[in-house]
Amino acid sequence: MRVLIVEDENRLAENIARSLRESAGYAVDIAADGQEGLFLAESNPYDVVLLDLMLPRLDGQEFLSRIRQSGQHTPVLVLTARDDKESVVALLNTGADDYLTKPFDLGELLARTKALIRRGKGQASPVVAIGDLELNTVNRSVRRAGREITLTAMEYRVLEYLVHRRGAVVSKTELLEHLYDYNWEKFSNVIEVYISGLRRKLDVGSSPPLIRTLRGQGYSLQA
Repeated sequence: MRVLIVEDENRLAENIARSLRESAGYAVDIAADGQEGLFLAESNPYDVVLLDLMLPRLDGQEFLSRIRQSGQHTPVLVLTARDDKESVVALLNTGADDYLTKPFDLGELLARTKALIRRGKGQASPVVAIGDLELNTVNRSVRRAGREITLTAMEYRVLEYLVHRRGAVVSKTELLEHLYDYNWEKFSNVIEVYISGLRRKLDVGSSPPLIRTLRGQGYSLQA
């Protein structure tokens, strides 16, 4: 999954990014002002945006208003020092999906971020089952037919994205855009390696194969 942090306080942004990368394995981009954040949000497919309100060049409220007016449905978690009812109502009416009042606990931020990503993909439960495959997005565990499967961090990230897009055809480019930050072009040859590793681990002793390759189109995970 790929996250955009729009936050002008550099230390806070880096702490959040480190937590998301280390605890959840997410790819993270950071924008230090609202204008840069808007450019990134309009140029890349993010799974969630973490948005500060008090930003230089373009404030968070205007950022939020513009991406919603453009038709973007990316979940947005607002980070705000305001906790009065009127401000919260205004945020939600503008298009925010959730908010956290500063200062906040990084564990709670991570949990809320994961929940927004799940809801954005149409999956409210943290445990996703597809046929005999079960993926737990909280502890990042994977089982098939009751058998625990050990995956590398990148194999898990590929599988998690395919699970959230189950039944759809996902191109290699789409996977790269959601698994890496804006430098993803240098990783363009690795998807086949991860898919091969996933097939070997998921399908041993089980049938049918879960990941299909559609030549010239991409991959599809189906029960």
